[in-house]
Amino acid sequence: ETDQLFVVFLMNEDLKEMLESNKESLKLEAMKRIVGLIAKGKNASELFPAVVKNVASKNIELKKLVYVYLVRYAEEQQDLALLSISTFQRALKDPNQFIRASALRVLSSIRVPIIVPIMMLAIKEAAADLSPYVRKTAAHAIQKLFSLDPDQKEQLIEVIEKLLKDKSTLVAGSVVMAFEEVCPDRIDLIHKNYRKLCNLLVDVEEWGQVVIISMLTRYARTQFISPWQEDAMFDENNEKAFYDSDSEEKQGHMESKPYIMDPDHRLLLRNTKPLLQSRNTAVVMSVAQLYWHLAPKHEVSIVTKSLVRLLRSHREVQYVVLQNIATMSIQRKGMFEPFMKSFYVRSTDATHIKTLKLEILTNLANEANISTILREFQTYVKSQDKAFAAATIQAIGRCATNISEVTDTCLNGLVLLLSNRDETVVAESVVVIKKLLQTQPSEHSEIIKHMAKIFDNITVAMARASILWLMGEYCERVPKIAPDVLRKMAKTFTAEEDIVKLQIVNLAAKLYLTNSKQTKLLTQYILNLGKYDQNYDIRDRTRFIRQLIVPSEKSGSLNKYARRILLASKPAPVLESAFKDRDRYQLGTLSHSLNTKVGGYQELSDWPVVAPDPCVRNVEVVEPVRTLSSSHTFKSGSESEEESSEESEKTSSDSGKSSSESEESSSESESEQKKKKKTKKAPQKKNKPTVADRYSEIPPVCQTLKVTTPSFGPVKTYELLHHMTGKGLSAKYHFPRQPCLYQPSMVAVQVTLTNSSDHSLEEIHIGGRNPASLNIHCFNTIELLEPEASVTVSMGIDFSDSTQAANFQLCTKEDQFNVSIQPAVGELLMPSTMTEPDFCKEQSKLLGMNETSATITMATANTSSQTIRKQVLSVANVGVVSSSQNDFHRFAGRTVSSGALVLVSLELKDSTALLTINTEKSVVASMLLRDLKQALTQA
Repeated sequence: ETDQLFVVFLMNEDLKEMLESNKESLKLEAMKRIVGLIAKGKNASELFPAVVKNVASKNIELKKLVYVYLVRYAEEQQDLALLSISTFQRALKDPNQFIRASALRVLSSIRVPIIVPIMMLAIKEAAADLSPYVRKTAAHAIQKLFSLDPDQKEQLIEVIEKLLKDKSTLVAGSVVMAFEEVCPDRIDLIHKNYRKLCNLLVDVEEWGQVVIISMLTRYARTQFISPWQEDAMFDENNEKAFYDSDSEEKQGHMESKPYIMDPDHRLLLRNTKPLLQSRNTAVVMSVAQLYWHLAPKHEVSIVTKSLVRLLRSHREVQYVVLQNIATMSIQRKGMFEPFMKSFYVRSTDATHIKTLKLEILTNLANEANISTILREFQTYVKSQDKAFAAATIQAIGRCATNISEVTDTCLNGLVLLLSNRDETVVAESVVVIKKLLQTQPSEHSEIIKHMAKIFDNITVAMARASILWLMGEYCERVPKIAPDVLRKMAKTFTAEEDIVKLQIVNLAAKLYLTNSKQTKLLTQYILNLGKYDQNYDIRDRTRFIRQLIVPSEKSGSLNKYARRILLASKPAPVLESAFKDRDRYQLGTLSHSLNTKVGGYQELSDWPVVAPDPCVRNVEVVEPVRTLSSSHTFKSGSESEEESSEESEKTSSDSGKSSSESEESSSESESEQKKKKKTKKAPQKKNKPTVADRYSEIPPVCQTLKVTTPSFGPVKTYELLHHMTGKGLSAKYHFPRQPCLYQPSMVAVQVTLTNSSDHSLEEIHIGGRNPASLNIHCFNTIELLEPEASVTVSMGIDFSDSTQAANFQLCTKEDQFNVSIQPAVGELLMPSTMTEPDFCKEQSKLLGMNETSATITMATANTSSQTIRKQVLSVANVGVVSSSQNDFHRFAGRTVSSGALVLVSLELKDSTALLTINTEKSVVASMLLRDLKQALTQA
């Protein structure tokens, strides 16, 4: 050992001399040797001072090797590395991309808090580098800086957001890994980049593919609705056409129309499918888990062949793949049944591989293939691998309980195994037979007798305990044999294992209760032996049993219930797969493999009931400016107002166009508008109309049209755009419950815009909308909004009697913000005036499928007529129908878009009330019933 150390010392001295030489060739040779030593796992840290001197070398090859060394040892030799930090900073500006990347890698490897600002600056500069390799290195450095100083999270998120927009396949995987480490909960950063990531996926390196697929799996579970439940309902429900006429279907009531997969959901499945042919097993496994968690049930079987192909790989890969197949095969046997022979055990397989294959074969067993599987199992029982043979017997027991047709066959086969020479096989057979006999004990007293005969030859403690338990549990079926077995056990009690002693005490207690004449003295003898046993469990059990079965003054009335306690019928044990509960973890994860939650594991969320707004994934494509057409010229004042109404009509009529065409036209018109605005910028500056001038000509809505009946006063205001998100522009909206001035089928909405910034906001207007066919009457463009100023504008939106959100863009001169207005169902109504007889007449026409009712418990504060009207009107914009009965309240309204009649009646009965809604719009009825019920039952 001393000689070896001396050799290493001499070698290091030679390398130091070469590094301090004036010849570049010697230095280069020395660095090659040093990097070779590192590759072999040798420690070359002593050479750090000599190596770091060459960091400023002009030789590119030498500099690269120096940086390779520094990345490895910068963390260990931080003080020396800090001395060269100015050199690393200069290297960040080097013309060679590899030097720039290496310098950043070394900087991020120096784990000293004092250089955090320098690292942050370097990462920001590298993120904007022209070389994708340097940007990739910046993404790697983000994770290192975050682990060093978590307080830098917000700044790092900004860099991640910038890098996520990168179109290079080299950067994609690294930045998604940084996203997963730093801010995995910031799903909003992925929205705009989702489609790009899906399309880049095939060309990203394999490591990046695994990371991106894992992240997109989590993303999809939060953004799309389940493709499973709806599929099942679609298959079962044959009466869907009955509801097709109802246009007001809400996302939350999907059961009345077939499931339609989101195009972005389909994009992910389509773009990951080719990766099932990848040579990298981790990529194949990632795609398999994605399909398992995201694909419709009938499409999941696509991954089967690829997973079976992986079973030809190394045993480590086989182990992970088989674990995942074992979980999958519990829920969907049909996927792997055609490939059952692939799971037959080979003699060369390791025990843990054999056990997993056995698990899968047991999961796949059914009435059709059980005979084939049992023949396989008969061979496995004869295996020299004792653990595997024992596992096979357990598998036979599971097959016997799961498939009733083969229970007797399996039981007879297990009884034959009792005569096996191998005591491990016999012991396991006894344990499994015990469990099977519990399912049908009355038919198998002969088996119990046979087990009593071979009892003396069995030495495994668990098997002996199992036979004794069976004797005690069914002692009345073997009245002659059980006392004799107890007699033998009394002789060997002191020599038995603890688990066997406990069962001997139990057997004695049960025989004392059923056959005390023969066993009374034996029982007392065994209880005395147990009283002085070395194990405290046995001593405690003995004292407990004595007090329970032997009457005495101390025991009181407990011994009356001894028979019911000890001889109570016990439920048969359920033989289940060890992988039954593993589906709570995401497939392919370490948590799934270990069956326990490990650090860093992120749970998959449940599918949302209602899909979030898909517009968040829309990305505006800026197209080249084309020739201006007369239809896009701008008009001011009343002309622009007329044009906007014409455009809204045109939009609704052109709804049949494809989405791609509509996106193209909108981006085209926007680019043209920008050009037009630039040309008109000078005349606009001369006399910009103020907000007050702009809206002074529009008469108030309430002066133009009169509501049929007064609606409830207090107005609920909702936030449309927060000033932080809107870069100073905030917006709130409310429903004034007045007829819309612009179009009768529209719901009136008033929007209050506020400039919370310290600078003026120009050209505030409504931009693109989603879907493109959405009929909105936009407010006129607000040319200028001063700081801290507010303005209220009116809009009209045709919701088509649906509570689905209206998504559109609120734009300023510089920015565009995606916003959405989602109405409560009560805001889709207008009040209707009618008499009580007319109400009853119309109600009689809307019975059966058009009637929805519920009995509710009224809050004590809501029992007066005035309060009831107040609560109902707070929920729905309906008119009050005068009633001749004090315990009857009636309200009437019509849906704004289609004019369908909506009748609400409330019949009071002591503390309860019958709430009934009659309308053709069944979805509107159920949602309105829910909202009214909540308002009336809460104080």
